[in-house]
Amino acid sequence: MVLRFLLFMVPVFSAIGQEWPYYGGDSGGTKYSPLKQINRSNVGRLKVAWTYHTGDISDGKKWPVKSAFEATPLVTDGVLYFTTPFCRLIALDAETGREIWKFDPGLDKEQPYNLFINRGAALWTDGKDKRLFFGTLDGRFFAIDARTGRPVETFGGKGWIDLRKGVADDFPDRGYGLTSPPAIYKNLVICGSLTADGEARGPSGDVRAFDANTGALAWRFHVVPRPGEYGHDTWDGESWKDRGAVNAWSILSVDEEHGIVYLPLTSPSTDFFGGDRKGANLFGDSLVALDAATGKRLWHFQTVHHNIWDYDLPAQPTLVSVRRNGKDVAAVAQVTKTGFAFVFDRVTGKPLFEIEERDVPASETPGEQAWPTQPHPLKPPPFARQSMRPDELTDITPESKAYCAGLMEGAAFGGLYTPIGLKPTILFPGTNGGANWGGASFDPETRTLYVNSMDAGMLYQMVKRPEGSEIPYRPRGFGTPSSRFWDQTRYPCQKPPWGHLTAIDLDKGEFRWRTVLGVVDVLLAKGLPPTGTANIGGSIVTAGGLVFIGATDDRRFRAFDKGSGKELLSVMLPASGHATPMTFLGKKTGKQYVVIAAGGGNKYNDDFSDALVAFSLP
Repeated sequence: MVLRFLLFMVPVFSAIGQEWPYYGGDSGGTKYSPLKQINRSNVGRLKVAWTYHTGDISDGKKWPVKSAFEATPLVTDGVLYFTTPFCRLIALDAETGREIWKFDPGLDKEQPYNLFINRGAALWTDGKDKRLFFGTLDGRFFAIDARTGRPVETFGGKGWIDLRKGVADDFPDRGYGLTSPPAIYKNLVICGSLTADGEARGPSGDVRAFDANTGALAWRFHVVPRPGEYGHDTWDGESWKDRGAVNAWSILSVDEEHGIVYLPLTSPSTDFFGGDRKGANLFGDSLVALDAATGKRLWHFQTVHHNIWDYDLPAQPTLVSVRRNGKDVAAVAQVTKTGFAFVFDRVTGKPLFEIEERDVPASETPGEQAWPTQPHPLKPPPFARQSMRPDELTDITPESKAYCAGLMEGAAFGGLYTPIGLKPTILFPGTNGGANWGGASFDPETRTLYVNSMDAGMLYQMVKRPEGSEIPYRPRGFGTPSSRFWDQTRYPCQKPPWGHLTAIDLDKGEFRWRTVLGVVDVLLAKGLPPTGTANIGGSIVTAGGLVFIGATDDRRFRAFDKGSGKELLSVMLPASGHATPMTFLGKKTGKQYVVIAAGGGNKYNDDFSDALVAFSLP
């Protein structure tokens, strides 16, 4: 019995360097592969090995929302597992794309979700049983037998539990679900959530751990501290009660050696007005390290105090190694929407580069009380634009310049952390970053962090809500959908470049290289140099000397030389690959494959697809 218990407690994956058993390649989200069959010398010969069409696609005409195919597949024992925008789970033969089984939770597609979206599942094994855990947009959480595709009957009620229970009971009409894969630690499955943030009160964003066998609650971490808990005094009066959001909608990371789980937490609701929640508002927008077995807080760092810009932490914390004084230090790197990369000692939380608290402007919105300082790491440099001057207005086309000049008329130009004012305010980065959920990849050979980013600002002003509203002010956007500071064709309103891929030396906190990421074909045809584009999704890095990335809204899938940043491959996908790729070695063919979801659409373009595409050498 003791031996059986020990096996149950420890995740076991065979040939881990040849497989991709975690969303981020490993439990620490490095997105690194030791495979090098595909390398600098031959990557230009990559061809499509197979394409699988899910059938799960929405352009917003038949159903009320659009689809975003953002999943990263898992591969183990020759089987590839992935989720679709409609929250279906599918198993394929990894080398041929042949369907083995599929599981459909029956998502109600008539509901007004933000997007149809699911980024993936998590794999758990005790060396004998193998299960996949994933959540749905409506808050159900499933345990699926990896061999059969059927629910595991011993988990919860016939294979699933209701994540809304205990956190959303008082808000039956408010959204609550899971769009990112959970984290696995021994026999625990640790879940964040996607919660509504448009009203001050709403479902709790608390992070919870469940028993992988039974579904029983093991622990719960209060993201908004209760009376008597650390951080409670950062909330004015009773403003902590029923506070919505502060959730971990992105991916969690686990340090299995030290037994620590890292949470990238987001903004308290509402995310643009905080007059009803004066204070720093822990643990909003904090990187929080918990004892993975108990949920006890070990340390935290708040990246934005009293967030009123929707600058939540969107990306999986990346567990890295940094060299200090000739010794390797276990560290965690957190990339952000603001364009900052924070690096901490993984165990103690001590910053590995100095961080200054700098004075920032006060808010002119009545009732708002912006926090007087914000943290600025001195290294690495920001990897995204953090301000704009009027003379930097785009001149990419006469039409774009005229449209953007109209948006700019009468607007205030703010720097990072300028509160949105009572007149239109232009701010950088915008609500999608900077960096987003694609996060970073890390090369342990050179201790280099790779992060893709976009430079698309936002244009808002604060306006009064109707008399009697609980929250007196709300943001009003201008111009194009989502209030991004771009024109009718989604060209950003500042001069290019508009997107980058940056390689950061984490030993020195300096850029190794930086390259423009993405092209606009119409502008290329006019003879303009590459401008970069909006991008969503992340990169992976391999021992073959390559960084693979889709992400851009130009339908390209690219490979770069990880040492120089030189583009070595650019191939067209059926639609833009707004997802993070993965790679594995085929058990039968001995070939290395690279796979990416190419769904297009999202918020960035109008071409939709349902294609999962695998590449290999001919």
